[in-house]
Amino acid sequence: MALESVLIAGGGMAGFAAARELRSRGFGGRVTIIDPEGLPYDRPPLSKEYLLGTRSSEQILLAGEAWYQEQGIAILAGKAAGLKPDEGIVLLEDGRELAADKIVLATGAAARRLEIPGGELETVLGLRNRTDADRLRSRLHPGVRLVIIGAGLIGAETASTALAVGAEVTLIDPVDPPLVPAVGHALAQRLHRMHAARGIRAVTAVPAAIVGDGTGYRVEVEGSTAIHADVILVGIGIVPETALATSAGLDTDNGILVDDRQRTSHPNVYAVGDAARTRHSDGTLLRRAEHWEHARNTGATAAAALLGQDLPVHGASWFWSDRHGVHVEGVGSMVGEGHTVTREIDGVPVASFRLAADGRMEGCAAIDGGFTVRAARRIIDRRILVDPARLADPGVDLRKLAR
Repeated sequence: MALESVLIAGGGMAGFAAARELRSRGFGGRVTIIDPEGLPYDRPPLSKEYLLGTRSSEQILLAGEAWYQEQGIAILAGKAAGLKPDEGIVLLEDGRELAADKIVLATGAAARRLEIPGGELETVLGLRNRTDADRLRSRLHPGVRLVIIGAGLIGAETASTALAVGAEVTLIDPVDPPLVPAVGHALAQRLHRMHAARGIRAVTAVPAAIVGDGTGYRVEVEGSTAIHADVILVGIGIVPETALATSAGLDTDNGILVDDRQRTSHPNVYAVGDAARTRHSDGTLLRRAEHWEHARNTGATAAAALLGQDLPVHGASWFWSDRHGVHVEGVGSMVGEGHTVTREIDGVPVASFRLAADGRMEGCAAIDGGFTVRAARRIIDRRILVDPARLADPGVDLRKLAR
């Protein structure tokens, strides 16, 4: 039966990419995106330009309202509350039912809660959507005491932004340095030391409780003095939104399980983005990816699969982050067997490369090294063998090694 309609539950990058790709690939049927927040918007600016106030709500939209009208893509503000896969029906919280030939779940993920006494207090914030960013921004001002629990990408980005506002920032993380799995030890250490160099207090400890003390709040940490705060932000990771899939009997395991075409265990339902987790035909489960490009790529893959077209080839995974005026990028995986080669300039690490036991590159991360990361991606994708000594030499242009 010809595909005539697609309903996308979720309006983040993954859902938006699926809709856009359906149209760019020639699909002329009905496309509907349903999301509680209406028009899809970009999430990375929430901890940076949007939080700082240098970009508005309109400026972070993935596309303006006119574009959806031109493309014939309907945007419905609402929340999906139920799913009937056999009938191709999504039930909304307000009682409405929407039907389509195929359904794409782009439900994303929620901020992981801090499971300690006081973690449920109103002043303990997360940063996952525009409403979260608005709440945090309304409380940031010069002199406010902001404690951020979790010094990963979101925590570090927010700390940098809050410092620019004039807040007194403390970062708490049980690991020193954070981000080793993402960028390797040398770069992780350099990045983490930037906080203290700019006046942010970095504490290596495990939070034990949050207590109101009359003038604010007190974060009690194991083995250290309590830290006083006016505002507390938790950035300790995300949890995939699988409730809709689970209620409909779809296979889940720390994500909605999909094959390489983004198809779930039900033929009428696909899943993309942060909520999706790939399961190979032999049962092997891959780790979920939680980055912007992955969301975009899985949306594109689902669109191609829905139309019965050849799947796009995406290459090694890629991410980026910004803090304290530097730009961080990574590609592939910095975790696994083998060894790491670090490139330094005047004794300062600027890039790290993970080589497998057979000498092939499997991961790279760099600070202010976009050309290096793009060349590394070509090397990884083409499985080019490279000389570790030349990787370590800052005088060698990596783009020449990628040819």
